[in-house]
Amino acid sequence: MKKPPALSIGSRLAIVSPSWGGPSVFPHIYQQGIRNLKNLGFEICEYPSATLDANELFHNPQIRAQDINNAFADNDIDGIIATIGGSDSARILKCLDIETIANNPKFFMGFSDTSALTTTLNQAGIITFNGPSVMAGFAQLHNFDDKYQSYIHDFLFSNPASRLLPTFCQYNHGYPDWANIEQTGMRNPLLNSRGPQVLQGAQNVSGQLFGGCIEVLEMLKGTEFWPTPDFWHGKILFLETSQEKPSVEYVRYWLRNYGVMGVFDKLSALLFGRPRDYSDQEQIELEQTILSVVREEFFNSQLTIVANLDFGHTDPQVILPLGIQCEVDVQTGQLNLLETVFA
Repeated sequence: MKKPPALSIGSRLAIVSPSWGGPSVFPHIYQQGIRNLKNLGFEICEYPSATLDANELFHNPQIRAQDINNAFADNDIDGIIATIGGSDSARILKCLDIETIANNPKFFMGFSDTSALTTTLNQAGIITFNGPSVMAGFAQLHNFDDKYQSYIHDFLFSNPASRLLPTFCQYNHGYPDWANIEQTGMRNPLLNSRGPQVLQGAQNVSGQLFGGCIEVLEMLKGTEFWPTPDFWHGKILFLETSQEKPSVEYVRYWLRNYGVMGVFDKLSALLFGRPRDYSDQEQIELEQTILSVVREEFFNSQLTIVANLDFGHTDPQVILPLGIQCEVDVQTGQLNLLETVFA
């Protein structure tokens, strides 16, 4: 796997919109995210798609793809961050210059609908990052506690040989109404977290991280952008649900498809992010469903499964680098990255 060059104070970040044109709808949220990235020490380069009208962006997937191609090809760009997710970034995959991107690895991060890109580029051989976007994560960064702000800073600007990813005792579901400018950068009320839930697993396991938003990955199944059958061997698959709050039964159906493909028998571990807008009881129901599909429907009682982890559509979320070796501690449910994430 090709790792991106390390970031530093003064690194130049390209801002792109691979999916929804959220910055044109809520420019104050976008600008707050840009301010917070600058406060971290980055130089910002806004590409044309970043603030393009949402309707025009939707009808021109090639513009979105071209920005990504150009950002990877530009030697003056050190990293790329998505403005926000959406629902149709899969449409731009056929327009990507995969060869040029693979030959110019750079820090590329987003989550939710950006999963279509992070998983596709990771299969092309580069490390990609599932983590905060400009509008969802960075726009609220100044309102997180010191622990999370320090974690984000350290992750972006250091490159240790291993990293134990933190867990957080409180979290929030989404943000106040973005149409209310007075609430720019605010978070919804904090709730107490149940912490990582180890559903199954007898001993610590390790493998390469891979995954993203479960609904987005459904759009890629059966396409040229879906992993080959042998790709799954030794992977740690992480999945999270979107802000649309899919029902537990839909998650069952999607997981059943992975079982039919034989994925569970090839993985080192299966991880689930804390689901947005699920109550504690609904979280427990989801966990029971995940376990029943893997263990009862597909007779796999060996696969390590951990749920309710700090990634996905709730905050705070940790950054998960696709393609990096990771160890899962079955006693605590914590994740330990076993290698540097940057070159």
